[in-house]
Amino acid sequence: MHCPFCSADDTKVIDSRLVTDGTQVRRRRECTQCSERFTTFETAELVMPRIVKNDGSRQPFDENKLRAGMMRAVEKRPVSVEQIEEAIGHLMSKLRATGEREVQSKVLGELVMAELRKLDEVAFVRFASVYRRFQDVQEFRDEIAKLQKGD
Repeated sequence: MHCPFCSADDTKVIDSRLVTDGTQVRRRRECTQCSERFTTFETAELVMPRIVKNDGSRQPFDENKLRAGMMRAVEKRPVSVEQIEEAIGHLMSKLRATGEREVQSKVLGELVMAELRKLDEVAFVRFASVYRRFQDVQEFRDEIAKLQKGD
């Protein structure tokens, strides 16, 4: 690790601690040349599968795109940012757990709907209406009826 102050090549770790839920390590470092101290964070680099769209094209997984879609669905609903971040964490874990290099966009969409359904039923119906391309009010009624039955 290069020192951010003097660019020296050699730094030593003074302290290491787990951060948040144990998925990150906080390291306190000291430069052996200028003696300045700084903090670094280390996380495992986990490769997310590529997303195969309906037209056959492939895109890299985009966490920001996922977050934006979920935020639109929960807009003006009683769902906290922390809840959304936790749901995104669950989704990413499920995608990684598949062990696949590529995942159909349909699978991702269904996972998103399952997480939104747990968070807020209105947000779920909003997302489902766009994702499944509802054409009329009857499709909304059908989805709401399924929710009420507990399907």
